[in-house]
Amino acid sequence: MPRLSLTMKEGTVTQWFKKEGDTVKKGEPLVEVLSEKATYDVEAPASGVLRKILADEGMDVPVAGTLGIITAPDEELPEIEVAATPPAVEAEEAVAVPERKIEGRIESHIIASPAAKRLAGEHGIDLTQVRGSGPDGRIVEEDVRSLIEEMRTMPRVREVIPLTGIRKTAAERVSLSAQTAPQSTITMEVDMSNAAKLRERVGVSYTDMLVKAVAKALTEHPIINSTLEREQIKIFADINIGVAVATEMGLIVPVIHNANGKSLTEISSKLKELVEKAKQSKLTKEELTGGTFTITNLGMYGVDVFTPIINPPETAILGVGRVAEKPIVVQGQAVVRPVMQLSLTFDHRVVDGAPAAEFLQKVKQKLESPDALLA
Repeated sequence: MPRLSLTMKEGTVTQWFKKEGDTVKKGEPLVEVLSEKATYDVEAPASGVLRKILADEGMDVPVAGTLGIITAPDEELPEIEVAATPPAVEAEEAVAVPERKIEGRIESHIIASPAAKRLAGEHGIDLTQVRGSGPDGRIVEEDVRSLIEEMRTMPRVREVIPLTGIRKTAAERVSLSAQTAPQSTITMEVDMSNAAKLRERVGVSYTDMLVKAVAKALTEHPIINSTLEREQIKIFADINIGVAVATEMGLIVPVIHNANGKSLTEISSKLKELVEKAKQSKLTKEELTGGTFTITNLGMYGVDVFTPIINPPETAILGVGRVAEKPIVVQGQAVVRPVMQLSLTFDHRVVDGAPAAEFLQKVKQKLESPDALLA
């Protein structure tokens, strides 16, 4: 299993393109794996015969774990197979024998009345799950009825979705973020009147403008473009903006590298390309790594304000709400303008409230006077 990102610990085998006994050529796609962010085709490292598949489809394999074995046509299976898959006899001794002992022990201790057994059989109740209230723990009919009644009040399960791949990694990362970084969120309202005009005139999206505005603001407030590592705050020289994209497999964050050095139209073109590749699971390792700041936009779902969670190991993340018409006061007059809410979540170990507010204020200024984004 290759390491496809710096934080990857394991991958999931999703599809084998060859079966055992097939001839393979070095460099051809052999197996598809799902990492923490996207799917990748793993190429055959050598030509020969796929003699053994050790990781079946759907199996999670740690980084550097063996997926399968390729040999020369007349070569015997190497001893690595023994290390990768324990011998059948040992597996039976380790798994099957204890199970038989446990089953025998459980059965010998289940004491139930005939009526309780009959009722349990009618409703498919496992008597090992019933707590007996009779003498010496004997299960009586009322005990089974109580469990049946309890089960009726429980919600039915329509579907069970394994927590694997991108969703599993996302769960681990947001948990780590919430546990390790004291996070604070501030919000600010932005008048998007001029941005709306620029959008129509140039043909770029609000997200394109946000990437450019954030990149410019980070050059002026570099502390936001940093990470905390071993009691050291490291300020990045590069400004690489990640943009969260919702896909069928989960949330992934493709990265626009050196966004501060790209024009608004270049950012727009690159973002369209990344979003399309994300939806098709075609993103490369380089396009998924190296982010220094993340933007996540829920405006298209009608969300006004939300609290985003920092994408480790970054210091901050910008949450973007919808652009909606609402009355605001401009020069003492009530007028209706398109308004957007921005929410900045930041690591309070690295940044205090004042510099975080100054950064967000700079983003607001650039969006309200967006012609500067064309420079």
